[in-house]
Amino acid sequence: MCITCSDTAVEVTVIELLDLGFAVVDTGQGREEVSVALVETSVGDRILVHAGEAIARLEFPE
Repeated sequence: MCITCSDTAVEVTVIELLDLGFAVVDTGQGREEVSVALVETSVGDRILVHAGEAIARLEFPE
């Protein structure tokens, strides 16, 4: 939970990488464009997004 706005990050899937540090993600409710400038990510990755900005890439053990 964000200590500034009390909102939570949302787990989404990257479905397309765009220019200038943006990506299209699947939220489970539809598609959105978000900034991925702070997180190294690839298509298919699960990331956490807060306020339109990716803040972490989720890693799952294999």
